Amino acid sequence: MKFSKAFCLSSAALFASSTSAFAFHESPAFKNSLKLHGGGAGTSTAIKADPVPDLKAPPALYQGAVAAGAAKASAPFGKIFKLGIVSGAHIAFGAYLAVTVGGACPGIAASNPGLQKIILGAFGLPFGLIMTLVTGGELFTGNTALVTAAVMEGKTTKKDLVKNWVASYAGNFAGSLLLAYLVFKSGTLGALPGSVAIATAKCSMPFATAFVRGIMCNWLVCMAVYMASGCASLTSKMVAVWFPISAFVALGLDHSVANMFLIPLGILRGAEISISQMFTSNLIPVTLGNIIGGALCVMAPYGLTFGSWGKKDE
Repeated sequence: MKFSKAFCLSSAALFASSTSAFAFHESPAFKNSLKLHGGGAGTSTAIKADPVPDLKAPPALYQGAVAAGAAKASAPFGKIFKLGIVSGAHIAFGAYLAVTVGGACPGIAASNPGLQKIILGAFGLPFGLIMTLVTGGELFTGNTALVTAAVMEGKTTKKDLVKNWVASYAGNFAGSLLLAYLVFKSGTLGALPGSVAIATAKCSMPFATAFVRGIMCNWLVCMAVYMASGCASLTSKMVAVWFPISAFVALGLDHSVANMFLIPLGILRGAEISISQMFTSNLIPVTLGNIIGGALCVMAPYGLTFGSWGKKDE
């Protein structure tokens, strides 16, 4: 027992002396250096990093969009297609909610049509786009802006742009059709006529009208995608998305991917619309308008200002 006690005491003394020998002693100069970097007592090895800004400055926002577009363009066709299916379903869920809530207010629509439009826009599509952006989906309408910017900056090729657009469009269509069928079979809309009326109205417009509505719609959608890409927090991304998306719905504009759900759902529920009419009267002109809205109305001004669009190589 005496030997054990003596051994423990000697070991403790040896450990204390060893610790003292290797202890780090702060010099006055080192302490002053820590103070200059925001440190002090108790933070001898920790230097505070600059906080990440919640919103990027406009030039950095544009460069981030270019990088995102290049990454999307370089992905394999199959990956883009699969993520496109998910994104199509996300947007369809948003349109589903909009029809369920905003499309089921006939009394408000009759007495206060402006309020009904706000309700239609506020509850639905914003959350669909938020799900897509947060989870890294592939949405054709957003890609018309991001991948175009990457091509114009020389970060990807036109061939990869076509690959991305075709894969994301096809995937979005597949996801939208899937959800339209599930919603139809679910019976949750009951006898509400909203989906039939919406689909019929969308396929009754002249080609030029649908084209122009497509331009203005994706101008707002791509502004939402563009602004959200520069936000660090989920809250700021949600704010960036909510206002433009709710606005385009309330204004009665046309989004090709949302229409991939709304029109087939209307057909399943009895709308007298043929497949060819769905394409020629809506999806084709709206898609062309969406491309113009995303590539030219959104990205071109920022590319000409912060990028190298229109600048000759020196």
